[in-house]
Amino acid sequence: MELNPSKTRKRGFQSPQGMHDILPKEQKHFKKIYNIAENIANFYGFKLIETPIIEEAGLFEKGTGPSTDIVQKQMYTFRTKGGDWLTLRPEGTPSLVRAYIEHGMFNLPQPIKLWYSGPFFRYERPQAGRLRQFHQIGFEVFGESSAVIDTQIIQIFYNILKELRFKNLTVEVNSIGDSQCRPYYKKLLVNYLKSKTESLCHSCQKRIKENPLRILDCQEEKCQRVKNQAPQIIDHLCQECHSHFKEVLEFLDELELPYFLNPYLVRGLDYYTKTVFEIFEKSEEGQKQGAIVAGGRYDTLVKLLSGKDTPGVGGAAGLERIVNLMKAKAWTSSVEAKKQIFLAQLGKLAKRKSLRLFEEFRQAKIPLAETFGRDSLKAQLRSADKIEAEYTLIIGQKEALEGIILIRNMKTGKQEVVKLEKIVKEMKKRIKK
Repeated sequence: MELNPSKTRKRGFQSPQGMHDILPKEQKHFKKIYNIAENIANFYGFKLIETPIIEEAGLFEKGTGPSTDIVQKQMYTFRTKGGDWLTLRPEGTPSLVRAYIEHGMFNLPQPIKLWYSGPFFRYERPQAGRLRQFHQIGFEVFGESSAVIDTQIIQIFYNILKELRFKNLTVEVNSIGDSQCRPYYKKLLVNYLKSKTESLCHSCQKRIKENPLRILDCQEEKCQRVKNQAPQIIDHLCQECHSHFKEVLEFLDELELPYFLNPYLVRGLDYYTKTVFEIFEKSEEGQKQGAIVAGGRYDTLVKLLSGKDTPGVGGAAGLERIVNLMKAKAWTSSVEAKKQIFLAQLGKLAKRKSLRLFEEFRQAKIPLAETFGRDSLKAQLRSADKIEAEYTLIIGQKEALEGIILIRNMKTGKQEVVKLEKIVKEMKKRIKK
């Protein structure tokens, strides 16, 4: 059948619903985000990875969770001519886990720090900041269980947004426990929700059996009223999860990041354990906008996808949402991330001081390396040798209490004592020489 040329020209072709062109005038905003993310990734020691846009459908069905909205309603899945079931990737973390396992990254020195950017796809009702094809940047760490890494992931995204000149940022954070304590909490929650079934929306009535935690994430007003009286998971954490979360909050306090403990924050994906977080920008009136960044810890996902028992933590930011909130701002590039300095720490107090000191060096544009998840000084000095650092800064419990730090010349082995508040200025002079 021949098409009517006049009708074809009149209608023309348009981009698919919920998918958009990034026009030249918008490219500067996306480029600005990419550049800032890349500079910060280099500083924190993250390596860029690119995964296919299309993956096996089972990767997300198993990894993201069969009862999630992504798997049940939003995935673009199709059968190839060869009979394979493939999916346009709806999120980044399962793909990175698949790559981590497939390429044997677990055999490399841990942790593995990766970052990514690119398009993702979800079938949902298009609206402002929520599209069917959208772009994200993400940061993921594999092979490290320390709470300091949870905080560093949050710090990275907070730094990106601050460099984009976002103001009134706030972090919402919670712990959703693990396989030791979450089952008991689910029983308490289900018992509470069963008495409120008629007060829930239709979708949440189904979720009571399938995925009760998702009810805490529902934005329907009637479900919000029910949620506000529900038991809180932080009251039922096991000792390990409680200690981990306490450390996360202590690190956030040390960095003076503005955070709010949201006991009902759960995220919509099944693989999360322990820490979950979201970052928002409040309006001038103090109203919370939609989440710009979200993430958390997923200590069981690598093993679930047929890998070794490997902890992980990460997060992602939606670029379209950021661009919609951005105004034109000047951008200046960071210094080249050649790391002549290594920061070593011993003990919890020293780790807290080191985390804050690390940020002071970043603000002074002085690159340095670290392995915050390691406690052995010998192991940390080996890491300093591997990157051929000229100096290692050493802070232990005694130094942290006395407000001092040791400067070790890695060539001569000579050590000097400097006051903590003067170390950034001192190292800036030495590097210039």
